[in-house]
Amino acid sequence: MIEYICNTCNVTHPIDTIRYKCDCGRPLNLKKTSTPFPIEPIKKRGNTLWRYHEALPIGLDDKSTTFVDASIISLGEGMTPLLSLNGSQRDHRFKLDFIFPTGSYKDRGASVLLSEVKELGVQEVVEDSSGNAGAAIAAYSAKAGVDCTIYCPASTSKGKLAQIAMYGAKLKLIEGNRAATTQAVLQAAETTYYASHNWNPFFLEGTKTVAFEIAEQLGWKAPDQVICPVGFGSIYLGLYIGFRELHEQKIIAKIPRLLGVQSAACCPIYKAYVANAAEIKRSPQTSETLAEGITSELPIRAQMIMEAIHETHGVFTTVDEEEIKAGIKTLAARGIYVEPTSAVVVKGFDKFVTNGIIREGELTVSILTGSGLKATDKLMKLM
Repeated sequence: MIEYICNTCNVTHPIDTIRYKCDCGRPLNLKKTSTPFPIEPIKKRGNTLWRYHEALPIGLDDKSTTFVDASIISLGEGMTPLLSLNGSQRDHRFKLDFIFPTGSYKDRGASVLLSEVKELGVQEVVEDSSGNAGAAIAAYSAKAGVDCTIYCPASTSKGKLAQIAMYGAKLKLIEGNRAATTQAVLQAAETTYYASHNWNPFFLEGTKTVAFEIAEQLGWKAPDQVICPVGFGSIYLGLYIGFRELHEQKIIAKIPRLLGVQSAACCPIYKAYVANAAEIKRSPQTSETLAEGITSELPIRAQMIMEAIHETHGVFTTVDEEEIKAGIKTLAARGIYVEPTSAVVVKGFDKFVTNGIIREGELTVSILTGSGLKATDKLMKLM
């Protein structure tokens, strides 16, 4: 049994509805029956995120316990490398989540979300994105044979826009910042299935698999902390959900501390964290930033992000434009080519070490979320 539930007013809705939020305006979560997480069978399966299909709300015959492969929309995504790089005195490893069919971790969420779209028989979707999520939704929509329209800021990297268009999606460019793009899509979302990586909880069911992979690659153990870029929070929340599920099933002994990095140009979560505030408030973007993928003035799932910070003893920091550039070059010097949004974790890690958040003898994993090939036009200006 799977249904939508609003954790604010406790109202439930069937998953075959096109609604993307509760009547109270809050985002919906999934209420689903927990199933065992079978480690031994998992070891024998293919290296995609669907190796964890018992933990995913897709492919169940009448929502029973019989898995149906025909439900799945997949391009072979999952099990990205976990790599140690030279240059750090601490055990700092990088999860290369930019090595995906569309070049970003967003393929995790897109695969699960478009599989749900296929199960429901939906023929048309809309999405708004700063680029990577739009490319992922467009690609998996193409695989599913679903009509797709993607709304993007006009300032989005040209490589991402070309990628979206090549998948056959209709592309609508919106003048203004990322917030203006979200506002533009909402009218269409009232009548068309909103395949949103921020509003739709099926997307988070995909991103949570990064936690499963990290734990498996570490011998079914959790690292001490995980660092990731955070805008709307789909990777941060995916980590929280995934590690929490593993902990609830007693597969890992602890949930790692979740450390978030935001751009100094747009950092509402960081501001709430340092102020010890009860909630995240809208914080307008103050300037342009290379880290276009994390420019969220107010995360849709702000309440859940605050819960994740509290429950994991999480910490947030910010990096400025010079620190982002330094992070790009540091990784490139070690053979890792990522887009600017990914590179925020480099100087973020340094700040967490300096502030005593990361201590000697601890294991830290940083998520690298998007390929540098996504932002060639912007990266060329740094040379």
